Amino acid sequence: MKRMLFVYNPNSGMGLLKPKLSDVIDTFVKGGYEVTVYPTQRSQDAVRKVSEYTEEYDLVACSGGDGTLDEVVTGMMMRENKTPIGYIPAGTTNDFASSLHISKNMLEAADTIVTGTPFSFDIGQFNDDYFVYIAAFGIFTDVSYETKQSMKNILGHMAYILEGTKRLFNIPSYKIKVTHDGETIEDEFIFGMVTNSRSVGGFKRITGENVIFDDGVFEVTLFKTPKNPVELNELIGAVVMRQINSDRIYSFKSGEVRFESVEAIPWTLDGEYGGTHEEVVIKNKNQALQIMVKEEAVEDLSEQLVEAEEV
Repeated sequence: MKRMLFVYNPNSGMGLLKPKLSDVIDTFVKGGYEVTVYPTQRSQDAVRKVSEYTEEYDLVACSGGDGTLDEVVTGMMMRENKTPIGYIPAGTTNDFASSLHISKNMLEAADTIVTGTPFSFDIGQFNDDYFVYIAAFGIFTDVSYETKQSMKNILGHMAYILEGTKRLFNIPSYKIKVTHDGETIEDEFIFGMVTNSRSVGGFKRITGENVIFDDGVFEVTLFKTPKNPVELNELIGAVVMRQINSDRIYSFKSGEVRFESVEAIPWTLDGEYGGTHEEVVIKNKNQALQIMVKEEAVEDLSEQLVEAEEV
């Protein structure tokens, strides 16, 4: 039999995995895998487990929120020999899983892990750290990691909204020099994100058009600091309508971006605290890892779609 390491966060979401854990493991075994199960014990435990294991595994599966996936990916990126990853989303928002067409139904997601197709996708390097689908700074970016887990479990996505409304009364603004592909931008921003996802915070299509997950570039979106209530309303309107307003928002694609600021800025990586930094270099690690997806989803996720349209 093939061998699988299954790492899961027992505290993600509303603990939805626990009553289905036996069925999930049964799905793995019926798919031809001998399964080693490991429940994480604390923050960063999945990074340690995945980066340090010495056994031979054909597949490393995980279940939890975006933060759990981030830890597993980070641990895998630290290994010399990298193993394909499977993912069962069990968090509050699960942006990346939604973008990859991975089912919210846990048994369907488990089945995809053992019957799906490995898809090579881009990983973000953030200075010496890694992220899966988003690195961001500014307004609302601390909501996900500051919202209490108990509140997330009870209220779900509404917890983020309630916590986020507090930030409207204290909007931070950062003066940043942004360098990419020979171009330099210097401005003041209330929010910025470097993404490889078709949704952020549950909102679709705010990262730009034609998001491809293996093309070697990220979508970069920077929101200028509004100088008055009219500009603020225009910015909010652009976000709500999913329209990139060039007067309020910078938007471009790049494989490497440098951010430099006078003051240290707090960042979030895949919804988890990423530290405060005066200088950040983000690089796209093209097709660095493989994740199991439905076979019919591969063309939609890949640059193959762009090539087909060009033909």
